[in-house]
Amino acid sequence: MSDCCECGCDTAKKEDLISMFPEKKESLVKYIESLDLGKDVDKNRGFLIQTLHKAQEIFTYLPEVVQLFVAAKLGLHVSEVYGVISFYSYFTDKPVGEFKINVCTGTACFVKGAGKILAELERFIGIKEGETSKDMKYSLGGLRCVGACSLAPVVMVNDKVYGNVTTKMVADIIADCK
Repeated sequence: MSDCCECGCDTAKKEDLISMFPEKKESLVKYIESLDLGKDVDKNRGFLIQTLHKAQEIFTYLPEVVQLFVAAKLGLHVSEVYGVISFYSYFTDKPVGEFKINVCTGTACFVKGAGKILAELERFIGIKEGETSKDMKYSLGGLRCVGACSLAPVVMVNDKVYGNVTTKMVADIIADCK
């Protein structure tokens, strides 16, 4: 039995989960060890967001076990870690699909029909915004602004940006997901 972040919780089973992916754990440990961490918790806290970015890059999402691990390595309480994850929409604590499809719902995209595009994606994939398909192939979400207003409406699939999207383009966008 072990304790994380002085909170007194039993993490033995959760540590087993992170051990199921030794190569991912090793990659995260290597990254964290490259940071200039010390006994100064305030200084370590300054590395939290970049560490969470790296952890999400490695694990694709931030389950509780990863949050506990990061908190312990940085000497922070897990509530601080969760507070950051729940505040910033970039971070997710739920599994995501192979293809992360996001529709920009910012003002320019919304005015130019983002709602219709989102509805068509929901219909075509068979999931609602905020959900992941059972086969873990697709996750569907909305973003407030991707900074490509001149291309409105915009859909992003992983890191690829589709501009001037119409509902007729949805099938082709999904077909690109191979």
